[in-house]
Amino acid sequence: MTGPASAVSLPVQGVTSGGLRVISETLPGVRSVAIGVWIGVGSRFERPEEAGISHFLEHMLFKGTPTLSAEEIAQAFDGLGGEVNAATGKDYTVLYARVLDELVDRAMPLLTDMLQRPAFHDLDQEREVVLEEIAMYEDDPQDQIHDLVSHAVFPDQALGRPVIGTAQVIGSVPEAGVRAYHRGHYTAPNMVVAAAGNITHERVMELAEGLLAELPTTKSTGIYEPASPGAPTLVLKEKATEQYHLCLGGPGLSRNDPRRHAQSVLDTVLGGSMSSRLFQEVREKRGLAYSVGSYTVGYADAGQVGIYLGTREDNLATACEVIATELRRIGAEPLPAAELRRAKDHLKGRMILGMESSGTRMNRIGRAVLTGTELLTVDEIEARIEAVTADDVMALAGEYWQPGHMSAAAIGPKGDVIRAAIGTLSSGLVPAA
Repeated sequence: MTGPASAVSLPVQGVTSGGLRVISETLPGVRSVAIGVWIGVGSRFERPEEAGISHFLEHMLFKGTPTLSAEEIAQAFDGLGGEVNAATGKDYTVLYARVLDELVDRAMPLLTDMLQRPAFHDLDQEREVVLEEIAMYEDDPQDQIHDLVSHAVFPDQALGRPVIGTAQVIGSVPEAGVRAYHRGHYTAPNMVVAAAGNITHERVMELAEGLLAELPTTKSTGIYEPASPGAPTLVLKEKATEQYHLCLGGPGLSRNDPRRHAQSVLDTVLGGSMSSRLFQEVREKRGLAYSVGSYTVGYADAGQVGIYLGTREDNLATACEVIATELRRIGAEPLPAAELRRAKDHLKGRMILGMESSGTRMNRIGRAVLTGTELLTVDEIEARIEAVTADDVMALAGEYWQPGHMSAAAIGPKGDVIRAAIGTLSSGLVPAA
């Protein structure tokens, strides 16, 4: 491969005196710098009585420090013309900013102050904000359905719980509990500073060493229970909605499984692109749905595959029949050469175009170091995609994507309609307790 994406210097790693890992990627052709601090804690590390505390703590990082109010933090970042945000996942939390390269020295002290010294101002007020967010989530079946299918695949464990948590926990968690959670997990050995853009590794190390010196050097208190997928089940929620929302899901590959590139090809062919089989057969040729597609998620010791469908009652059963047909076909017939070629080119094109963003590059390297994911060069990823065969795809489809092996979750007004439609996919699903 030739061009700017391959000409960029490789990521460089280091460790501060306090045990904080640092990784950076210099992009001399851009004017921006994206910097993120990745923390190795998310909803997977929570006990049931802590459900949602990682996400709640993320909110509190923006509520002020001993020297800055929440409004002053917002004004400072707005004055830089940059962006600042945070996200909580199942196995990480990240606080990040993207600014002009000349403004990094002003942005980084703000970011590190928020991270190390949250003052927990207005905790009860922010509690109400998160409770409103949970209520909004409960009203959005297109969002909630993915958590319901995760609960079906990973029952009675943290991987099956929503990241946002529960109103019961958020409504009662005390300030002391949130502070203790911060002290226990926001420690130097449990964090990674990642930067990408027009900045040198030496400068990133200097900033990390000088501005994050107050982080505790103890190891994190967090552990997670091993993933334990359950038997295929049906999770059904009757709710007055205009559409029926359905997810199929099952165990998948872990994030370092050598077959993950074949899985990406499979996902692209099945439901991850406009020319995919599900998009064409369900939406374009039959008009059965506006939204249909597939997805995959990888964790340290497990993964999940999924298919989402949103459609009206009249189309639900037919759409399920079409999905069942396509799942069985992709597990029984090798991909035609042209379809395999198109999927590979689609994956490579999306990857390389994404690499033009400093934010995308920062996310890639920061997440990889924090989670222990193999960090490959663009050329190495391309080579692995190219090595995928039609037989590789068919074998994965037969092992993970067959309807009889998958759980289902559905939200809609009539339970009997849902059960009848899902019966065309798998007649043996047992309702979840």
